[in-house]
Amino acid sequence: MAAAARLGPAGEELALLEKALGLQSGNKYGAQGERQIPVLQTNSGPGLTGLITIASHLVKQAKKEQLLGSSAEEKAVVHQWLEYRVTQVGRQSSREDTRTVLKDLNAHLEDKVYLAGNSFTLADILMYYGLHRVMVSTVCIAFTYVPPL
Repeated sequence: MAAAARLGPAGEELALLEKALGLQSGNKYGAQGERQIPVLQTNSGPGLTGLITIASHLVKQAKKEQLLGSSAEEKAVVHQWLEYRVTQVGRQSSREDTRTVLKDLNAHLEDKVYLAGNSFTLADILMYYGLHRVMVSTVCIAFTYVPPL
């Protein structure tokens, strides 16, 4: 997991996902570009790039495709929330961005238990990982303030 931590938040998330799926943690990750987009080096072809692509691959590798949705509509909704995770939660740059994301999620989940449909999916897992990091850093910032003497 130390190697994943050096890859940034996405590498940590993928290592946690591997563990949650019961996979052996033998995958080799890299990061590309300024935004440190995760890359999975595969033995059987070109590397896979991007959080959603790699996470979906890991789910299929673990033979837990139900995490991707059961119907065509649910699969589309799962994918929609995975995109939201990457484009909104993963790109927050201010407290106002965080508030907006939390308001969006609160409104969506007001009468729901899960993000996509009636069962736990990959969208719920990755949203948790992404929000956990944001919330921990926000709480740490709030509690590390030391007033002047």
